[in-house]
Amino acid sequence: MSLTAFYPGSFDPLTNGHLDIIIRAAKIFDRLVIGVGQHHGKNALFKPEARISMLANQLLVSLSGLEDETVRIVSFDNLAVDAARDSGAQVIIRGLRDAGDFDYEMQMAGMNAGLAPDLETVFLASSPQTRHIAASLVRQIASMWGDVSPFVPDLIAKALEAHRKA
Repeated sequence: MSLTAFYPGSFDPLTNGHLDIIIRAAKIFDRLVIGVGQHHGKNALFKPEARISMLANQLLVSLSGLEDETVRIVSFDNLAVDAARDSGAQVIIRGLRDAGDFDYEMQMAGMNAGLAPDLETVFLASSPQTRHIAASLVRQIASMWGDVSPFVPDLIAKALEAHRKA
């Protein structure tokens, strides 16, 4: 049986932590669908189309050894469980950095299981070198003209710098 995993997030911006989870999940599952979510209650730094484009360009570099259909990127603005089902996934991937993430993600996994008992949630622990990275902190550092290059791929650092100057 072939397994498809769905990794939802805002990816606003894509961080080295997100990329770590994506690369590792792509090695575990037959197919990985990355869902770029649009949260109507949040004010995103980048438009969904820009996030998808940056993610696709970065994955060309980071996942060059994988077949074309192994990793896909989709946009969604509904429940993650519905987007996962729409993409044919049996598994939802979530990254865990610390105990705070664990508490929140366990709650979310329980809610998702109530909404979609056919989907399983799989947690991937962040690698030690990316455990401290949070997109919200990257946005904050970038907004104050700080150097975000240790926390994001080069492509994203350049996009953040261009966004600041705009």
